[in-house]
Amino acid sequence: MLSNSKLGFGLMRLPKDAAGNILQEEVTSMVDAFMQSGMTYFDTAYAYAGSEASMKKALVDRYSRESFTIADKLPAWKLKSENDVERIFKESMELCGVEYFDFYLLHSVEASHLPTYENYHCFEFLQEMKRQGKIRYIGFSYHDNAELLDSILTNHTEIDFVQLQLNYLDWENGVIQSRKNYETARKHGKPVVVMEPVKGGTLASFPEDTEKIYKDYAPEKSVASWALRYIASLEGVMTVLSGMSNEEQMRDNLDTFVNFTPMNKEEYELVKQVTSKVLSFPTIPCTACRYCVPGCPMGIQIPDLFTAYNSAKTYGSNRRYDTYYKNHTQDGHGAASACIGCGQCEGVCPQHLEIISLLKDVSQEFEEAVV
Repeated sequence: MLSNSKLGFGLMRLPKDAAGNILQEEVTSMVDAFMQSGMTYFDTAYAYAGSEASMKKALVDRYSRESFTIADKLPAWKLKSENDVERIFKESMELCGVEYFDFYLLHSVEASHLPTYENYHCFEFLQEMKRQGKIRYIGFSYHDNAELLDSILTNHTEIDFVQLQLNYLDWENGVIQSRKNYETARKHGKPVVVMEPVKGGTLASFPEDTEKIYKDYAPEKSVASWALRYIASLEGVMTVLSGMSNEEQMRDNLDTFVNFTPMNKEEYELVKQVTSKVLSFPTIPCTACRYCVPGCPMGIQIPDLFTAYNSAKTYGSNRRYDTYYKNHTQDGHGAASACIGCGQCEGVCPQHLEIISLLKDVSQEFEEAVV
């Protein structure tokens, strides 16, 4: 394994105020708790606005460089020429305040992004940075099928590790292909970093009758801890990333990973029961990565509208979900019905969701409540 930190602090969903500003004091407090627990893996990205600079203040400026490891990422969708590759890499180093990255990844490798990474010689660039000592281990995060993953790992044996979306709900998902991608990475002998183990918070809470399956067995354990332990128990999983947004989530995750206990056979059976029940809910499998939001010409907060929709479908219609929807549509602006079908969102969605069609479903669910 390239890292001994079983839990990774994902810095994509940092705590923010109502205006969208990162709450630096809270981030610093969370970093301290994480480091004091003995965990050392921090995951950021050039595409996570403000994340690199916030990490610098909370971590790099306050701890010795040898006491932690940083993973950063190069985004294909920000590359307009080959010159952008080195420029963005240097910008990330400056924003993070480091002279090397422990882990550096090509961000969100998939069929649509792979030509950019190949044409701009990004794999070769990462190898050169590794030779120069500016990167210790090179890898990529991945959002596509197992067949393409197998081809990439066959053609790029220089890759040290892969980052995959693995969780028990997506284990047999035909689009996400968690199991197939995991097995492919293991076939090539690559350590795995896991993203979306709680599926953007989807696996952190369920209706009461579903949660009861877990609570009757272990009432002291959170629902999210089951998702984390399921993935962390897999052979070859190096680090499990959790996008922690507050200290409560941090404490719960640390409780799970400090003195970690792998799942037993009985617990795996309970996960199967829960998976079966959850998959019967007609929800949208959005992970709230928010890649779709910046480029939307109508300003639609797509993940937030999907959250409202999923809540209504999972837990039943409730005024709270209507209010949540209204709060994220700016008095009617940015409503689901405002979608013009440009397709920008679908082009960047790692989950390959049919967002245009799904927004019509959301509109049918909530528009009358908004008008």
